[in-house]
Amino acid sequence: MADTTILPANQRTLKNRVGVGTTIRNSGTLAYRALLKMSKNPEIFVDFFVVLPVMFTLLFTFLFGGAIAGNIPNYLPIVIPGVLLMSSFTNCTTAGSKLREDVDKGTTSRFKSMPIARIAPLAGSLTADPIRYVMGGITVFTTGYILGYRPEAGIPAVIFSILFVMFVAWCLSWVFAFISLCTKTISTASAIGVVVMFPLVFLSNAFVPAETMPGWLQYFVLHINPLSRVIIVVRQLLAYGIIGADFWLVLFGTLALLVVFIPLTLIAYKRKA
Repeated sequence: MADTTILPANQRTLKNRVGVGTTIRNSGTLAYRALLKMSKNPEIFVDFFVVLPVMFTLLFTFLFGGAIAGNIPNYLPIVIPGVLLMSSFTNCTTAGSKLREDVDKGTTSRFKSMPIARIAPLAGSLTADPIRYVMGGITVFTTGYILGYRPEAGIPAVIFSILFVMFVAWCLSWVFAFISLCTKTISTASAIGVVVMFPLVFLSNAFVPAETMPGWLQYFVLHINPLSRVIIVVRQLLAYGIIGADFWLVLFGTLALLVVFIPLTLIAYKRKA
């Protein structure tokens, strides 16, 4: 006979605790759920894998290539890393919105009633996001290849660049997940993501060499805006196949974001859910 005894809250919590292996399996299952949700919304693929990577690559290349670099082939090594960063970092701002949508619809409340790890819905949602970053990166480099871009460091540098930007964007997604859980509505969270990321992307060296900017703006781009460091790392990888000091600076900076924002996001998620 099934056990129908109603346990006190503290005993139910102990009964529902799960191990690390179960937590990983639960998170994987919910990551698969997030991927299925993406597959049921084709407009997501149009926006993130066609409009941003393809349209922005073509737009910047044909409009600004001649003016900035003299011709399109010379501009491609500048613009491809920039579009890669923009597409991945724009995607990471939506991570919190999807999570907040589950909270507002009561989906997370149903998850709480199930014998699964409490962190699984949060971890599963954010674990699925790197798939989008990788797909967007492949689209960017495919478009660049069609236009004639051939990275000097070869395919290994392309793969490493995509994975590097994917990791940085995934770390940033925890920041936007925290912001989303702290705002009152999904639209507010989305607006904050746009207001924060778009100025940082365009006020960087993503599409224009910093040397062409006024002195005060050049200082902001090279010494204050952290996204410029990511661009420098990607360009060094693709052009020379080297890992410089900027790589380690970005890596430790993003790891510091994880140390700070994973606990904060978990606390905010538990309060909301």
